[in-house]
Amino acid sequence: AARRAEPMLVRVIDYTIDDGRENADHYRLLTTILDPDEVGAVELAAAYTERWEIEIAFDELKTHQRGPRTVLRSKSPDLVLQEIWGHLCCHYAIRSLMVEAAGHAGHDPDRVSFVAALRITRQSVAHQGDFPPSRP
Repeated sequence: AARRAEPMLVRVIDYTIDDGRENADHYRLLTTILDPDEVGAVELAAAYTERWEIEIAFDELKTHQRGPRTVLRSKSPDLVLQEIWGHLCCHYAIRSLMVEAAGHAGHDPDRVSFVAALRITRQSVAHQGDFPPSRP
């Protein structure tokens, strides 16, 4: 026989995000924080939106920057850490460029495409002669 979970009392918050698009997306947030005086609906909706920023960063790192199904190549723990730090530094550098470019254009950096920035970065680094060979 299937076990039934105990019922849980939740607060339901329906909201939309006005990000300039013609048809705003509708969201429904469920929370166990029942008292609106403890945390308001607007604060919870904003916190939930920000919570997804880390998930987006993980996707950028794992799926787009490193590539799907690409494994770390290093064979020792120290080199694995070095490789991870390299990926994180690269991600930080690209994100920093995105923030700077968005600032110059007067846009929110969260609205700039990481995939487009990554593609532009890869194209600019890949041009032969952009970086002269190091000299002894």
